[in-house]
Amino acid sequence: MFSHMMVGSNDIERSRKFYDATFAAIGGNPAITDPKGRLVYMHNGGVFLVTPPIDGQPATHGNGATIGFAMDSTEQADAWHAAGAEAGGKPIEDPPGWREGGGQRLYLAYLRDPDDNKLCALMRE
Repeated sequence: MFSHMMVGSNDIERSRKFYDATFAAIGGNPAITDPKGRLVYMHNGGVFLVTPPIDGQPATHGNGATIGFAMDSTEQADAWHAAGAEAGGKPIEDPPGWREGGGQRLYLAYLRDPDDNKLCALMRE
């Protein structure tokens, strides 16, 4: 259903540091910078972009929005979370761990990126 995800940033180099670290922690490559100055990450068939807003207004986070990244293991989710926190992200909600509800068991780890976008590492059991 999805072709890509994109978030805005008010400081592309700060975002590069954060996202390069989180994607490296799960086996991804550093960003490619496109001709418009956007950061482009491609990993496991997904595309994630970070851009200064095209309209010239400040980037803001989507209140109520969460971007989820699929993880292969709890160790990978923990590495993603630790790398993000070390690279300027903010751990939020409960610490990384298992959550149960609705007949599902999920391993979740949440961060806010440097522009306050809510991110989640998720592994389904």
